[in-house]
This record gives sequence, structure tokens and C-alpha cells, in this order.
Amino acid sequence: MTGTSARKLAAPKALLLDFGGVIVSTTHLPGWRERLALHVHGLLVQAGAQASELSVEQIAADIKAGGIADSHWKDAMSRPLSPRELRHEEFWGDFVAGDWPQQARDVVVTEAYDLCRKMGNWKSERVLRNGMLDLLDAADAAGVPVGIVSNALCGQVHIDFLDAHGLTGRFAVVIHSDEVKLRKPNPEMIWLATQALGIEPETAWYVGDNFDRDVLCGKRAGIGGNMLMEAKGTYDLPYELKLKPDAIVADPVGLLALFTQATGEIAA
Repeated sequence: MTGTSARKLAAPKALLLDFGGVIVSTTHLPGWRERLALHVHGLLVQAGAQASELSVEQIAADIKAGGIADSHWKDAMSRPLSPRELRHEEFWGDFVAGDWPQQARDVVVTEAYDLCRKMGNWKSERVLRNGMLDLLDAADAAGVPVGIVSNALCGQVHIDFLDAHGLTGRFAVVIHSDEVKLRKPNPEMIWLATQALGIEPETAWYVGDNFDRDVLCGKRAGIGGNMLMEAKGTYDLPYELKLKPDAIVADPVGLLALFTQATGEIAA
């Protein structure tokens, strides 16, 4: 299904990228839920909470149920015009620990940020997508700043990956939903990035891997180049959505080809 629309793509003044599915691909790690549940159980014991009522197995089951609830919530939040992001405390206090004894619930609410960060790092292995470094190099050579605009329960997890791979300095602006308390398809996510770069949305490209969160966000924001990069789940839409991106690419290699074509024509 890869291809472009009939509309000619102008060279961008900035390249804004989603994180998961665009910059990196993710794979779930085995045993992450049990590892996290064991950690939570230890926190409850340390705090003198009623940990005896919550076995590691029950905590793991509640973490699983909370993740399912979170997934449904995210699908629902791709319908409103200006959705907000779920707070760390809401995920742990409501989605995971809603029926726990109050003292135990208070513990995970207090530790919610650190638990979200641990969950993100323990849950998934992240690998740079093929061609991403070449794309960053090409953008640097063309003098086009690259930014990140990404939904994230804990955006620090993405920063942790970038720091570990020496890539943090390659991005001129980073907008994570948990930090700005908004989430795509809220167009403010893109506007915050373009404002930080001192450009208008219509002069930038935005690249995401979902129709309902990314392509819709680009449309609402009036982005100049509204790109879709194929990843796992790209075509699993939560509801019918008749949106056509300006281009569909399979990976960063395909995006680099479009970028090179657009910027090359300007240079010529």
C-alpha cells in the first residue's frame, strides 16, 4: 500500500517524527509484567501496606487489566478534537489499583512516575528502524531540523533510549504527550513543535504510523506534508476513518527517498 498522493510535496523546513513505529520499532520482552509486579509488591511491603492481600500474581493480573483499559482509553481519545494525556497517577491509581486497599493504592500513586518509567523500559525492546540514521544525516546536511512529536505514558523512556544510543542531540525539539498534558490527535502537539522551531505548520512534514492519532493530527494541525510510515498495527483502525496521507512509506528508507527528492529539487 506504499505510495504517494498526486499532490507534490514541498521541501520541508522541519521534519517532525513520531517515536514508536517511526524512529524505533518495539518488541515486547517476556516476563516484564511479572518483574514489574514483583517490584510493586516490594514497594508495598516496604511501605507497610497491606501487601498480604495482594500477591505478585494478583498485581501482575491488575497490571495486565490496566494495560487493556489504557488501550481502550487511547482508542477513545483519538475521537475528541483536543484530547489530554492520561496522568501517571491515573494509570496506576485508577486503571491498575482501583480496587486495592487505600494504603496500597496510595503507594503506587506516589510512585506513579517511576513505575511508568520502569514499565516502559522493562516492557519493550527498542531498535532503530532501518535507514533512520541516514535520514537524520540527510536532514542535517540539508539544514532541516528534526523533532519528535510523540504520545507517551512516560516520554522519559524515549529519552532514555536516545541517551543510551547517543542520539539525543540529533533532535531540535521533543514534544511528549505526558509532559505537555495533551495527546495526538490534538493539533497542539504539532503546533508546540513548530512554534518551538519558529516555523509555520504548513512548512513542515509530520510522520507517524497511525491513521487515527497521527494522520488525523497532521490534518487538524494543517501540516504541509502529512506522512504515514507503515508499522505493526498501522492498518488496525479503532473506527472507520477516511483519511488519506500525502504519502505512505514502508520505512525510513522510503521517507529518505521522498525527502531527498523534495530537497534536491529545491537545491537544483
